[in-house]
Amino acid sequence: MEEKNNKTRKKEALQRIIHPIPPLYNEDSKILILGSFPSVKSREMAFFYGHPQNRFWKLLSLLLEAPFPETVPERREFLLSHRIAVWDVIASCEIYGSSDASIRNAVPNDLRQILDAAQIRQIYVNGQTAGKLYRKYQEKTLCQAYGDCTKAVILPSTSPANAAWNMERLRAAWSVILEPLGKIPQRDDPD
Repeated sequence: MEEKNNKTRKKEALQRIIHPIPPLYNEDSKILILGSFPSVKSREMAFFYGHPQNRFWKLLSLLLEAPFPETVPERREFLLSHRIAVWDVIASCEIYGSSDASIRNAVPNDLRQILDAAQIRQIYVNGQTAGKLYRKYQEKTLCQAYGDCTKAVILPSTSPANAAWNMERLRAAWSVILEPLGKIPQRDDPD
């Protein structure tokens, strides 16, 4: 597998990329979900979680019991209507394609613009890499300025590469986002 990745990387050049997607939020946003850096598909689409196999949109639709948003305008409206802000930890980096593992020389996004404009109750990060990057570059400074709400909760990645987590496991883990949104998590087992 490692040999295949090395061959793939030889075809792809390590590129310095500046994050091309602005943050999505408004003054009503209650939670902030951060990824690491947009994938090639997301960069092409100019919006978050653009890879058709990424389970982010399907998962949020299930959790929020809302119709699946197909288009970018529908996805924007979906997030804002559910008081969810989204962005990524990294503003620019060197990267091979979409590989989080290849991220080098990262420069973090300035999350203060969101935290100053919205009443964010909790920050969540989508996956371990986003969590490590957030803790390395942002958490300490933001906690000093904004308090404990900026201690990020690391959630399992919705990426198709995270095959160990099926949709039911993701749904259970991600249900923690419902409380700060003022929603009661759906219970599958009656007590």
